[in-house]
Amino acid sequence: MTDEVAQDFDREWVEFLDPDDSETMVRADLTWLLSRWGCVFGKHPDEGGCPGIEADQPADGCCLHGAFYTDEADIKRTKQIVKKLTPETWQLHRRWKDTIVDDTLENEEGEEEPAKKTAVVDGACVFHNREGFPTGAGCALHQQAMRDGVHPMEYKPEVCWQLPVKRDFKTEHRADGTEVSVTLITEFDRASWGPGGHDFDWWCTASPKAHTAVEPVYLSYAVELTELLGPAAYEKLADLCQARDELGLVAPHPATVAASRGSTQLAFPTRMRRPAEAHQH
Repeated sequence: MTDEVAQDFDREWVEFLDPDDSETMVRADLTWLLSRWGCVFGKHPDEGGCPGIEADQPADGCCLHGAFYTDEADIKRTKQIVKKLTPETWQLHRRWKDTIVDDTLENEEGEEEPAKKTAVVDGACVFHNREGFPTGAGCALHQQAMRDGVHPMEYKPEVCWQLPVKRDFKTEHRADGTEVSVTLITEFDRASWGPGGHDFDWWCTASPKAHTAVEPVYLSYAVELTELLGPAAYEKLADLCQARDELGLVAPHPATVAASRGSTQLAFPTRMRRPAEAHQH
């Protein structure tokens, strides 16, 4: 598709020490966190919804290639949740061992390492209910979370609920001989997928179609960012984002700018938050 903005553009950053860890620096992408990106899956593409990363599979969104599990804890948690699913709520209902496959994933040194991921069946993730299924198209785990009244983050593989927020870690060596750990929070853009990302027919973070949310990302993703950074670091980040928003960004996200200049209405609701946290923002 041709509605996406160019991949490389000016970005504005802020960094601060983690209030709970004075040896960790948080470096956050304000251009992304103050953007009005919001997931548009669930609406027809003709009505401003997600056209999918493959043009001939719009109802499958970005759930085509399966999800890599981050570690054994991620696998164990998902396995427990899968027990809640039934043939009536999960179209491809099957034994757990038939949902997980061996693969490889590139490590920080560029070397392939063994990894586990969700199986792909008939061109999409095994947990993805297809268009026409009684529950509607979408992740069976996500749908179960909605039925149970919990945040989808508690039921889905980590990579699924993090996207399209990207968290990276690195160690920086300073001129005085000291080191500082850096936690990077930014946009999971096409390049973040690796070479395969450029083969997608569409990717939401660069499309004005998906920059129509009522709230900026730092608020709509408050639960996820809190989990990724910790409560104290998120509160500090939220304060800095609010202050910058009030002053005005020097480098706003071009997809948000394009959406605001178009006829698209900013009308997508706030994403679900945990009750204990919802009053904070």
